[in-house]
Amino acid sequence: MSSKKALKSLSFLWIGSLVGSGSTFVIYTVLARKIGPESFGLFSSALATITIFSLLAGFGVSKVWLKLFGKEGWAGTRWIKPSLNFVALTLVLISVAVFLLTFLEFHDNTTRKLLLVLICYIYGYISVELVCSKLQLEERYKQLAFWQLLPNLFRLIIIIGCFYILDISLLVIEVGYIYAIVGCVFAFLGVYQLYNMSKGKFALKGHKFTENSLLKTPKVKEVFKESWPFGLANLFAFVYVQSDIIMVKYIAGDIETGYYNVAYVILTAILIIPTILFGKFLMPKYHRWANHDSDKFYRVFKQSNLIMLIVGSLIMLIVLLLSHFFIPIIFGIEYIPSITLINILSITMPISFLAYGVGATLVTKEHMKLKVKLMGVIACLNIVLNVFMIPKYGAKGAAFSTVISNAILLLIYFYSAKRLVFQDKM
Repeated sequence: MSSKKALKSLSFLWIGSLVGSGSTFVIYTVLARKIGPESFGLFSSALATITIFSLLAGFGVSKVWLKLFGKEGWAGTRWIKPSLNFVALTLVLISVAVFLLTFLEFHDNTTRKLLLVLICYIYGYISVELVCSKLQLEERYKQLAFWQLLPNLFRLIIIIGCFYILDISLLVIEVGYIYAIVGCVFAFLGVYQLYNMSKGKFALKGHKFTENSLLKTPKVKEVFKESWPFGLANLFAFVYVQSDIIMVKYIAGDIETGYYNVAYVILTAILIIPTILFGKFLMPKYHRWANHDSDKFYRVFKQSNLIMLIVGSLIMLIVLLLSHFFIPIIFGIEYIPSITLINILSITMPISFLAYGVGATLVTKEHMKLKVKLMGVIACLNIVLNVFMIPKYGAKGAAFSTVISNAILLLIYFYSAKRLVFQDKM
């Protein structure tokens, strides 16, 4: 791909992601203002809980497709049908698990209802993820950008319409229904595309077409064997980033959770930059280069690290300088305590930008199992830090835990990449 074409593709992806994440940001802004810190915190923690189960759906299938097709080329089509069967199995198990979770005594009635309603969010989430991987493999970046922005944009339109056009004061459970309905819509749309993919309507890029009739179709257990490192990686990444919200809720209360979630929303909106660059654009290419062009792989690795360090540092400075100004204006004066939290979390921006870039190299070849172990260690560390720091410092303790965890993660990522991925180059 030429530099001009690559920049054009990246632009589409970033615009789509900015619109999508921007929609999420506006949704949270509206909800924070309209339903107040306590209800906002309740909804945030329920959605975070459901997101954990969403990450278990398919357990890494959407990510392992990039690896398998990068390694096998057109032979990777043999994995599609068993992968979809595996996803269906996980969805059944997850639905039952969420239902059983609602019987735990520490949930109030509203939280129970929210968790049940948001099961539909899980179906939409995995459908969107799988179709995104399909579009990445086809290098259809315009369609990918459009597909990933639509769910949050639809939620925004409905919520804005209810609050500001129809003058309806939504309850927190009604917000849950909106998320569930949009999830169902995209589940159906995704199933249609995935069905066509399973029937051979698929335009893989970067590989010459070859017939692979002699290769056997894998079984579901083989899909699990390939995907579980990616599934655990998604889960551990969530734990040391979003589990803070859940722990703040049950240790410090819904109001503190509302304050923390404002800071978290800002952080995740900014992290769209490395997420798109490495997760959506470069990842299929990293798998190809790791197997077929190691020199180019290392060259892009060095260049991207420098760019991530500079961009992350600049954004950190901007947040530190302007947070006291934009948080009261955007979210309201009742969220002034969030200023301190986002200032603490801003320290992690250059760290996280670099960690995304270095960590992406450990997804290639057979290094993913090591990456999962490293992420598991950091996830456990983050939970331990939260247990000790949240009771004493509240939401500030969760923010400090995130900074410490990300700094250590970057160090062990870099050491591992130097020792295993680029051992003959660094």
